[in-house]
Amino acid sequence: MTSNTIPAVRLVTAHTGASSSANELGMREMQVEAYARRGEQYLLIKSPPASGKSRALMFIALHKLHEQGLKQAIIVVPERSIGGSFADEPLTQHGFYWDWTVRPHWNLCNAPGADDVKVAKSKVKAVGEFLASDDRVLVCTHATFRFAVDELGIEAFDGRLIAVDEFHHVSANPDNRLGAQLTQLIGRDKVHLVAMTGSYFRGDSAAVLSPGDEAKFETVTYSYYRQLNGYQWLKTLDIAYSFYTGRYVDKIVDILDPAVKTIVHIPSVNSRESTKDKHREVEEIMDHLGTWKGTDAATGFHLIETAAGNIIKVADLVDDDSAKRDRVSAALKSPEARSNRDHVDVIIALGMAKEGFDWIWCEHALTVGYRSSLTEIIQIIGRATRDAPGKTLARFTNLIAEPAAADDVVAEAVNDTLKAIAASLLMEQVLAPKFEFTPKDTGPKEGFDYGPDGYVEGRTNVGFHEERGQFHFELKDLVQPTTPEAKRVCEQDLNEVITSFIQDKQSIEQGLFNPDVVPEDLTIVRMGKIVRDRYPDLSETDQEAIRQHAIAALNITQQAAKIVTDTATEDSSGELKANTSFVDGVRKFMNVRELDIDLIDRINPFDAQVAILAKAMNADTLKQVQAAISARKNTMTEEDARAYAKRAVEWKRERGRAPEVTSQDPWERQLAEGVAAFARYRAKAAADG
Repeated sequence: MTSNTIPAVRLVTAHTGASSSANELGMREMQVEAYARRGEQYLLIKSPPASGKSRALMFIALHKLHEQGLKQAIIVVPERSIGGSFADEPLTQHGFYWDWTVRPHWNLCNAPGADDVKVAKSKVKAVGEFLASDDRVLVCTHATFRFAVDELGIEAFDGRLIAVDEFHHVSANPDNRLGAQLTQLIGRDKVHLVAMTGSYFRGDSAAVLSPGDEAKFETVTYSYYRQLNGYQWLKTLDIAYSFYTGRYVDKIVDILDPAVKTIVHIPSVNSRESTKDKHREVEEIMDHLGTWKGTDAATGFHLIETAAGNIIKVADLVDDDSAKRDRVSAALKSPEARSNRDHVDVIIALGMAKEGFDWIWCEHALTVGYRSSLTEIIQIIGRATRDAPGKTLARFTNLIAEPAAADDVVAEAVNDTLKAIAASLLMEQVLAPKFEFTPKDTGPKEGFDYGPDGYVEGRTNVGFHEERGQFHFELKDLVQPTTPEAKRVCEQDLNEVITSFIQDKQSIEQGLFNPDVVPEDLTIVRMGKIVRDRYPDLSETDQEAIRQHAIAALNITQQAAKIVTDTATEDSSGELKANTSFVDGVRKFMNVRELDIDLIDRINPFDAQVAILAKAMNADTLKQVQAAISARKNTMTEEDARAYAKRAVEWKRERGRAPEVTSQDPWERQLAEGVAAFARYRAKAAADG
């Protein structure tokens, strides 16, 4: 059995305490920034797990109810377990003006019943009664809200605040009912909307909001970098992928440490990683942890004696017995679970404990089988990135089955592998400081450190604002956005554009496994198509500006990460250094040469991931992956041919001659081939004419 666990991403933070400390109103850093925009009718808060989005909403909602004339606030969460995040809070004790209170019968997430359609529909009557009452706050699930809007009508919610938690569940796809209802609410323009999410992108290719609706929202973006760098305790986050052959329950022995607070997500029974007996899998995992000694009568936790002689407590959320599972779930949500580190040691889950689950002591999120989306990976990582006393290291491990020589489902294994690499690419981007790009010699930005020499005209300048966790880059020949919408995308939504690129299977396959790939195929053609598809109403100039900003952000992150990987992270005492390595890595990369967008377009953003994959798999399985991908390569599409032809026109205008198919430059050859292919498509269309 092969077994290598390769750290794909490591973030070492300065743990400044900035994101954990509160001001005189009891607000943390992110909450202050969100509250400053409390007067906006449409507000989108993009902030990582554990940054305080729920409390931020309380502050904003209370101001809207007491000072802005709104009648009521309706808090909408994806599942009942998350409703606990909006329980009563005595905010005045911490300096705020009002307390947050929800009358017990208006927190519909606490009402008896399962998370199913029948129960959600039954609560619609309660929503109607609330709307007719003088009470101020209601909490319900997405499903209950959808049914309530269908039955009561859009107009019933006029004059109220609708706050949607875990907003990535919404989609601009017309088949997404909640998304369609929010579009109606925005069109009617008689409610206030606050949308909150830790990952403003979905697992599929659909946008969360249409560009027109999204443009109406004021955005608060608080980056993962600022969140983790500002913690008091947590210093290091490791994200790793482990490939195995055989049964995962045999491999998990090498990864699951009973001394580490861990959430284990076992695979779906429908996945190929599953043994098809989820209860037996839980039993085998517990057998690995130690000897079963019974269950705790109060909590339902299993008591396991480890090889070291310690008794650990294991919470089983996989059990089909709803009474047992509800008792365990209630124990995990109790105040003691937050205040007492030793309340529980290991949680084993299947579909639960992903988003909105608040166990601050979790040090290791161990997930078997690649999950349904990159969004889900972000959410699961968030379970381990809570700050807690004495907790200095957190890690996420994704245990994935690799294709074996006798494997008859190689394609599925290949897809899982590609998704894992995509997730590592995405997380490096999510964990990086925010990027701001300007053309060459636009001048220094206030508050930015430009290194020991300061800002120097005529040089490639890179500034870093430590408090904001933000870089300022100067790039030669950079196209700038010309409209407010394009500027908003470049300032706020580059990660969403990059995510679409990373989720594009053709980009990953070509970038990882095609030795003849021309980087411009990825950075110009594939990214250009993604930008055009996402923002079809923008001009070509604005589309090109967004493309350049997104590919620059992705490639600079990747190049800096490679430098960081090659940099020693331990001093003589073995202690990890504070997180200056990423900043230094960016500056080192930027100062190597005169940096322009043309140079960045010539870098394959998947290079670093090829190295990770090579370490994690042996030569035979790598060849299998490459063969499986090569077998399904497509010829150039008409759309791609058109894109190459347009680039060829620019190329000819700049150089005074057409690109030649015999050129030694691979990009020039590709342009020439694209012109020829486009000519064939046009000739065929004329002949069919």
